[in-house]
Amino acid sequence: MKFTVDRAVLLKALAHVQSVVERRNTIPILANVLLEARDGGLRLTATDMEIAVVEEVPGVTVTRTGRTTAPAATLFELVRKLPEAAKIELDHPGGDSQLTLRAGRFDAKLAVLPVEDFPSMTEGKLPHRFALPAGQLRELIDRTRFAISTEETRYYLNGIYFHATEAGGAKVLRAVATDGHRLARVEEPLPDGASEMPGVIIPRKTVNELRKLAEEVQDEIAIALSDTKIRFTLGPVQLTSKLIDGTFPEYERVIPRGNDKILKVTKKAFAEAVGRVAGISSERSRPVKLSVDRNHLLLSAASAELGQAQEELDGDVVSYEHAPIEIGFQARYLNDITDQIADTVEFRFSDGSAPTIVTDSAKPEALYVLMPMRV
Repeated sequence: MKFTVDRAVLLKALAHVQSVVERRNTIPILANVLLEARDGGLRLTATDMEIAVVEEVPGVTVTRTGRTTAPAATLFELVRKLPEAAKIELDHPGGDSQLTLRAGRFDAKLAVLPVEDFPSMTEGKLPHRFALPAGQLRELIDRTRFAISTEETRYYLNGIYFHATEAGGAKVLRAVATDGHRLARVEEPLPDGASEMPGVIIPRKTVNELRKLAEEVQDEIAIALSDTKIRFTLGPVQLTSKLIDGTFPEYERVIPRGNDKILKVTKKAFAEAVGRVAGISSERSRPVKLSVDRNHLLLSAASAELGQAQEELDGDVVSYEHAPIEIGFQARYLNDITDQIADTVEFRFSDGSAPTIVTDSAKPEALYVLMPMRV
């Protein structure tokens, strides 16, 4: 195998594929990237056995076809540190010989591992196929992934649940995530071809890798899936992932139906006040208390060691016409939700101990549920 490629082209492709490689693993081949020089150009593949990223690399001059593997992190770092305008030549004569990297007067030799040991994750039938605009996929991810659970014992919550359903008489593609303390539910119009898709739980690591790749895409993203695997095609990049083998809970049960006390508050004023008041405590779980009265909101927090803080909001930034209520929430959870809201936050309360619904007045397709804390 021998080919020549611009440093910028190779670096971009290596950045995409090597990020799925686990730095610590017990299987040496999983630390490597598979390089395949073919008549049509170069293909790079990396996997951790749960996710595989494959990229077709343009602008490569192949002088000898072939395949080999090389340490992904080392190759990426070498390429990253080369001059921006460098032309890179990679040469592997075959067999057990080392992979030679040349760029100008720089020369490096990398150990390789047998291609036969490199696992394949991209095989198998994926019968359900549809396409989703990149912007819609980014919205579904951004508005839900903060609520993904990190508790490994409840592994079925360690991802985003995507499924087809109906809302208000319309068919939608819905994304849901919850960690038991908060829930995020967001939906987009159901794309053609998705109506028969099974409900699937996409793992947290896959969600994060997909979101990074989707940042560079403006067109539609092709999606193919089965009960156990999903594949996203983003231009020259394919991301294939196993799905979480578990049953997502019946989340509709935890969405309260009778919350009739409505508080509307300007997002910017509210988020800044939460940040200032919560600054009195270094404890991540310290609650911020909301004391709500007619068109008035008092936010307060206290720490036994550091003191207390409060801030009042009223006038043109607060709207509330119901009986007074006091309720507490973890500051970080409040911030995570308000980060998803553009202008006006709408809280729907029942009482001080019941789950609260939070919505964005401008985007009713997004709904959040937040469990209160004792204050």
